[in-house]
Amino acid sequence: MFSEKGYDAATMTEIAARSNTAIGSLYRFFPSKESLADALLSRYVQHAESGFTALASQASAMTPGELADAFVDFMVSLQSQRSLAVALVDARGGSDERRARFRETTRGAVAAILRNAIPHLTKAQSETMAIVLLHVLKAVAGANDEKPAARRKLLAEIRKLARVYLETAQSDAAGRLSDE
Repeated sequence: MFSEKGYDAATMTEIAARSNTAIGSLYRFFPSKESLADALLSRYVQHAESGFTALASQASAMTPGELADAFVDFMVSLQSQRSLAVALVDARGGSDERRARFRETTRGAVAAILRNAIPHLTKAQSETMAIVLLHVLKAVAGANDEKPAARRKLLAEIRKLARVYLETAQSDAAGRLSDE
């Protein structure tokens, strides 16, 4: 309902009806629309964090191409929830502090994944690379607005960009190591 009608226009009665839940039961778990929105935002953050944790645990065994694909696939999996999360934060007077905290957490998680996957990256290098990679991956959201054939092509190009970026970083890190 929040995605369809917007946060302000959606009512708890409509939400209960859509979810086949008695209104009293809905209010038992979520005493207000705000508490429901907060729970949905928390679920999105938990989903994102668990996805980054899973990527981190697998990153050291991945090639740069596999890691790039995993990042793109993960971003695709977040898209339906991401648009709702952004809309909820915006509608509720989106806290700049909350956005900054999530952004920093995301950047830190991606930087850690990059350090796991590409030996000899410094913390500073991985942090810079995380910002660049996340900007590339933001294009996944734009691809969702396209028709299916164009979306597939765009996602293939995003994958290529991410692969080349990570392969180059790995090659550069290996080159620096051999120079030492």
